[in-house]
Amino acid sequence: MRAAIVVAGGTGVRSLIPGGKQLALVAGEPLVAHCLRAFDASRMTDVVVLVCLPGHEDEYRVEAVEKPGVRKVSSIVAGGVTRSDSVAAGLAALPEGVTIVAVHDGARPMVGSSTIDRAIDRLESDAELDGVVVGHPAFDTVKTAAPSGRVIETPDRAGLWIAQTPQVFRAGALIRAYARAAVEGWEATDDAGFVERAGGSVAMLEGPRWNIKVTVGQDIEVVESLLALRDKEGLS
Repeated sequence: MRAAIVVAGGTGVRSLIPGGKQLALVAGEPLVAHCLRAFDASRMTDVVVLVCLPGHEDEYRVEAVEKPGVRKVSSIVAGGVTRSDSVAAGLAALPEGVTIVAVHDGARPMVGSSTIDRAIDRLESDAELDGVVVGHPAFDTVKTAAPSGRVIETPDRAGLWIAQTPQVFRAGALIRAYARAAVEGWEATDDAGFVERAGGSVAMLEGPRWNIKVTVGQDIEVVESLLALRDKEGLS
């Protein structure tokens, strides 16, 4: 069985959207509902665990699942203090028999079912891989800087990628990595970071650059324009 964990447990402080960004309306539907629809349309995803703000489970069930007619959500669970806490809560709620798990940011509404399916297929086609991360090469020049803003160095961008989600893993590898992190007390900035630090093998897969994350309120206007373009072009 293949499952997905959609992480929508953040408060969205930077978005300045009342009540948080995950239920903010985008093109007439809650932000998180757009990516839930993509997993519904995925031919390679069987069930979805939705992780939301603690105490808002019923609200998410009604607004993001029932009203939009989302079918694959098997459970809605409360998230934790950090994103990794929320992913851990999603992992604990997975049904038995899950062999592949995709983790996706609920604030990335532009993800398409074809991207999800390509990532899962890439992982399943290579027995040596523990995970696959959707992203794109770093086309811009990247600089490291001190807190003051003073540039320290300009690393060669060749080989640098911008990591996005979904990130797809063999369920056992991700669960073991999170368990080890809990025991040893280390963190990572994305799920692949946990698997990599635990010794797993992860590959990048290029996806559409428009798979952006809504971070501030102005991003919603950008996403609505992109959704309209995607629907017009018939892309997924």
